[in-house]
Amino acid sequence: QLQLVESGGGLVQAGGSLRLSCAASARTFSSYAMGWFRQAPGAERKFVAAVSRSGSRTYYTDFVKGRFTISRDDAKNTVYLQMNSLKPEDTAIYYCAATNSRTLLSLPRFYDYWGQGTQVTVSS
Repeated sequence: QLQLVESGGGLVQAGGSLRLSCAASARTFSSYAMGWFRQAPGAERKFVAAVSRSGSRTYYTDFVKGRFTISRDDAKNTVYLQMNSLKPEDTAIYYCAATNSRTLLSLPRFYDYWGQGTQVTVSS
């Protein structure tokens, strides 16, 4: 079993930055590809970014390309989401997730483990 805990969310002005962290239980963390999703009130959970097990491959939704960066540090059992140039429409609860798949996946149903989420609010 893998436990994930997100942190780093908060309130930020438009154009600002936040770095989200997702701390995972130590054992077998490096064997999982990791993803970030977000969910606004009344909306479905949507894909944001994913990173391969090695950290060498990344995948982003078009809405965050050039602004967000996903990375991982297996020594710290942590995956990060650096969010720059934030916009009010980025406001959502952000979730990290882990999958056993070797491919980068964008659908929530392919992920095996989920964190509890962290709130990101971007004000105008």
